[in-house]
Amino acid sequence: MKTKTFLTKLTKWEYWPTYMFYVPIIPYFLYRALRAGHLVFYLATNPGIKYSGNGTESKYKTILLIPEKHRPRTIFVPTGEKFDIVKTTIENEGISFPLIAKPDVGFRGFLVQKIDTIEELRKYLNKYDVDVIIQEFIDYKNECGILYSRIPGESRGQITSVTLKKFLTVTGDGSSNLSELILNDERACVYYDYLKAIHKEHMNTILDKNEEEVISVIGNHARGTQFINGNHLIDEELTTMLDALNKQIEGWFYGRLDIKYDTFEKVKNGQDFKILEINGIIAEPTHIYDPTTGATYFGALRSLKKHWGIISKIAIANHKNKNVGYPKILPYLKDIAWLRTYSKKLKRLNK
Repeated sequence: MKTKTFLTKLTKWEYWPTYMFYVPIIPYFLYRALRAGHLVFYLATNPGIKYSGNGTESKYKTILLIPEKHRPRTIFVPTGEKFDIVKTTIENEGISFPLIAKPDVGFRGFLVQKIDTIEELRKYLNKYDVDVIIQEFIDYKNECGILYSRIPGESRGQITSVTLKKFLTVTGDGSSNLSELILNDERACVYYDYLKAIHKEHMNTILDKNEEEVISVIGNHARGTQFINGNHLIDEELTTMLDALNKQIEGWFYGRLDIKYDTFEKVKNGQDFKILEINGIIAEPTHIYDPTTGATYFGALRSLKKHWGIISKIAIANHKNKNVGYPKILPYLKDIAWLRTYSKKLKRLNK
């Protein structure tokens, strides 16, 4: 199984490590920084989000920027909070089970879990000593990521990526148990250890022939979700809706909205969808990871370079026209050092 997983990750570039996508564009980034006259000029892109959403920002504080109509019920739970207080707050906010728990500062789906009972929640909070947010589970059947940007001072923005998300699913054959189905699935086998942990009580369950089971509902590539290029859905109506929404989110000019929705037509009309997260400058045009459309590794690099060009234009416009200051480098580097230590902790806890 380890050999099969290794070969899959080696031969399919969508699984390659992050540095394979960002090290090649460092020269371009340095060129942009030289032109701007400041090493961390890009941190002026989203003044409403800490460091423009570089990964150290609080998900809870960022969620509060979203208009209430499109915001899931969410509470913040600091490390060590008494469980009785958590339980009361959940009830007061009208959050029911199942629900989603995840770190307040997090990435790559680490420690993101769907929780079905109060006892599961107690175990989760006792196990992980990090600040978390608890969010109502949005049961819309579809999820997508929309990458939007707007140059400050301009009335219209642009959508440069729509990614449809297909949750990891296996199909029964009437004789194989869940463990065997996962191991025999080209995609699911890559995530076997993670899936074994969340389905440990059901790994011996045999699925009926042609019975489909969604085995991960976390819309993250690191949790098995397949990213599908949905750029054909970009049109005037969708852009107009995002323009109106963008102007309701103060200090946000670039990033990806992760959305759960009923139908895409309703999204265009501004109806029946919830924004799970706003991702800032580290947001990627995730459609580039669709392996079914002839996408290539070098094409992905070109797309990432293009989007860093957009970030650069927004940051410089904010600095010159809106007096958004560039952060001091030393405090920022201390924050990055903290993130490095914290990310190692999340990876360790995630095992």
